[in-house]
Amino acid sequence: MTDCLKKELRQEYKSRRESISITEKSSFDADICKNIIDSDVFKAANVILIYYPIGSEINISPIAEAALSLGKDVAYPVCDTEKHTLTFKYISSLTELVVDKYSIPAPPESAQVFSGDRRAMCIVPALSVDKQGFRLGYGGGYYDRFLSGFEGHSVAAVYHSLIADELPRDKYDIPVELIATERGNIIINAEKKEI
Repeated sequence: MTDCLKKELRQEYKSRRESISITEKSSFDADICKNIIDSDVFKAANVILIYYPIGSEINISPIAEAALSLGKDVAYPVCDTEKHTLTFKYISSLTELVVDKYSIPAPPESAQVFSGDRRAMCIVPALSVDKQGFRLGYGGGYYDRFLSGFEGHSVAAVYHSLIADELPRDKYDIPVELIATERGNIIINAEKKEI
């Protein structure tokens, strides 16, 4: 039942995200990036784990550029579809990203693997996030598996209008600690806020 409901909600929130005008999206995206870059978690982090935005996803690439310019390490995910796991690999420039077999820019095979760091910040993709920090992803479970063993800090970037009161969740779903919107940041887990 939860899976069916999540599938319906994914379609609904994806449509709502796609209905945001190009002008609004550009402005919202810039504000979200600024709010993340200005956050205490970003400032204290020495590693930024980030994904490459595709389709109607929020353009968070300026966060990677800012991190690199500040001397922080930046890593992008590589998916293992057989094991349904994520591995993050470091890049030193966005120009190093190469289109993978899923048509998504990703680090080259030779890139160094992120092996863990308590001072890392992971920006997690989401169609929606609820007020407890549980997110509606794309259904693969990749990020929940990754976050279950991740010692750093997790952030979801989402448009304010797509925050839900409560989303359906499974026992394996992991909440994020911070929700970044165009209106500001919402701290879910204040105890882990400081790195």
